[in-house]
Amino acid sequence: MGTIIRHTFLDSNGIRMHVTDAGRGYPILLCHGFPELWYSWRRQIHALAEVGFRVLCPDLRGYGGTDAPEEIESYVMRELVEDIHGLFDALGIDKAGVVGHDWGGSLAWQFALRHPERTERVASLNTPYIPPGPVAPSVMYRDAFGLTDRTFYMRHFQEPGIAERELEADVRDTFQKIMRPSKYSDSLGTFMTVGDGSSLLGKIGPGETFLSKIDLDTYVRIYKRTGFRGGLNWYRAMDLSWEEDRSLPSHEIDLPALLVVTDKDPVLRPEMAELSRPYVKNLRIERVADCGHWTQQEKPAEVSDILIDFFGDLRDPSME
Repeated sequence: MGTIIRHTFLDSNGIRMHVTDAGRGYPILLCHGFPELWYSWRRQIHALAEVGFRVLCPDLRGYGGTDAPEEIESYVMRELVEDIHGLFDALGIDKAGVVGHDWGGSLAWQFALRHPERTERVASLNTPYIPPGPVAPSVMYRDAFGLTDRTFYMRHFQEPGIAERELEADVRDTFQKIMRPSKYSDSLGTFMTVGDGSSLLGKIGPGETFLSKIDLDTYVRIYKRTGFRGGLNWYRAMDLSWEEDRSLPSHEIDLPALLVVTDKDPVLRPEMAELSRPYVKNLRIERVADCGHWTQQEKPAEVSDILIDFFGDLRDPSME
């Protein structure tokens, strides 16, 4: 019999969250990035559950079946962390392994930093742990990529409504152009630098997606219903999160930690991993070859194997 994925809704930190729950054994939480869903971990859910883990995978705040408050302030990192803290409380989980990809990776690091007593181990795909720098992220990206709001996607995202109109005009086309295998990494690079200076998608040429028809239909169906506003608000709150993060008493993580990098991610480049070493005392770095940004979707078996190895001694041996 295959793994049964249970869907549930729970109240956490003032919002209603949609969470999938599969398997039994030691709990592992998987946090997705932008523009993704719990569904982005579909392969890892089955792989981890089948070897003796309980796998929890929420739609994060602003995504899918979880509430999406309108206020940008609702997406500051403190609130996102407390969503997970409340999720653990609602499910009666004292401690878990916490994993994230992209923005979910940032959330995993921050949860481990702020709630080490609830974090057994922490793992991130692509996203390094970097403490807050001397200037706000929007200023840093402006200075690094150009002095206009339209030369880097995170700055392009800041004005509500602009990116929504572009991404929602043809949701199927959006996912076909963004979620591509590593040989089309230039497509994501074009998106990242806002194409020709006025459009996220307009300069991205032909190329296939790694998504199956069912996968693509799933993303399209859900995002046609929800739109992209919730996920974009994570970016719009990044300066607020930076300000709040600077006030934390410590920026060091002293837990078993894993960072998985890929060789062809134009956004979160593999060399950025070394920036984490001074702040993460027990850091293991793994590299996945011939892979771009969408690591757990493009290389599902490799990612599952790495996670099983990292968390392996915590699993339920009766499931082997």
